[in-house]
Amino acid sequence: MKPYREAFSLPGLRSLLLVAVLARVPLTATGVTLTFFVVQELGRGYGAAGLVGAAITIGAAIGGPLLGRLVDRRGLRPVLVLTGIAEAAFWSTAPMLSYTLLLPAAFLAGSLAVPIFSVIRQSIAALVPPDRRRTAYALDSMSVELSFMVGPALATAAVTAVTARTTLYLVGAGIVAAGVGLFLLNPPVRATSEPAGPRRKVPRRERLTPRMLSVLAVSTAATLVLGGTDVAVIAVLRSSGEVGFTGVVLAIWAVASLIGGFAYGAATRSWSPLALMAALSVATIPVGLGGAHWWLLCLALVPAGLLCAPTLAATSDAVSRFAPADARGEAMGLHGSAITVGIAVGAPLAGAVIDVSAPAWGFAITGAIGALVALVVLPAELRRRAPAALSEPTPQPERELTAA
Repeated sequence: MKPYREAFSLPGLRSLLLVAVLARVPLTATGVTLTFFVVQELGRGYGAAGLVGAAITIGAAIGGPLLGRLVDRRGLRPVLVLTGIAEAAFWSTAPMLSYTLLLPAAFLAGSLAVPIFSVIRQSIAALVPPDRRRTAYALDSMSVELSFMVGPALATAAVTAVTARTTLYLVGAGIVAAGVGLFLLNPPVRATSEPAGPRRKVPRRERLTPRMLSVLAVSTAATLVLGGTDVAVIAVLRSSGEVGFTGVVLAIWAVASLIGGFAYGAATRSWSPLALMAALSVATIPVGLGGAHWWLLCLALVPAGLLCAPTLAATSDAVSRFAPADARGEAMGLHGSAITVGIAVGAPLAGAVIDVSAPAWGFAITGAIGALVALVVLPAELRRRAPAALSEPTPQPERELTAA
């Protein structure tokens, strides 16, 4: 527990993580709520509901880096005011829109969404010294896991208790409240040790270095595997007639991720995001073999689940270290976009594979793609490490003898 006690003793981190958990809950409920609204209130199919979710996702992937750059240049509060107004406008009118108008409105709302995920990660980099960020980002990944466990469940309960239209208003109010909470907290986006002068315009070669591009590729591959796993779990359970245990299986998967994230944050050494993503991908490939019964599927998911939170925490930590201080907001926005794109691609990809083959192949194909990305990135990673290893001083025989 020592690394966590030291992390929580840092000024500002505890309040930031508390706000992070509360602020992310309504965000994680948006997908479920919009799906219920389109299907129940507008009378459309699940495919139409998926298009609305895709519109928000594409908008967020495009807008994230742009909003991050705006944070770098203008500060956090002006961006929160802009996005808060946009969120309030969308969620207050969305329940009254027709489906034809809802699609472009969802895209605009995604483009101007309150950048909660990226701002929290950027603030962690500002509050926490580099040697303690692994623990802090592990806590952040665990808080994301908790939010995804709570948000969709609350949304489903609200839709059942009232209506999807009313739930849409409630979710929107929660998102606006999250933006207000961040505005009042006003967490730092630059460390006190970093230059406090005007923010310089960082050249592209400093922002998008080969190391940064590698981390973004690893982030996309990791969430592609996770998005595919989500769909494949449902397909496997449905094919075996045990779809009623979906919640239990996903909960076990989430708990394994929490345990893995806790262990990663308490470890005494750092692990490469590439190694963690490769292990996650390889562990996902055979999961479908345990689909005969729901409890076997739970056991098969545990190894991959243990690697979920550590992988995402490691990518966040790497982005915070590789990005220049004056471009960290844009870097975190790109990281968020990479994660979003991975999830957006992984789910339909697994679904398409399952439609033409069998549910178990959903795990195998997405896991294999993740492993393939790791193999593509590995040579570049080894080339970057080789000069550093060669530059290390070689001990002289006299020194070795003296040491002995």
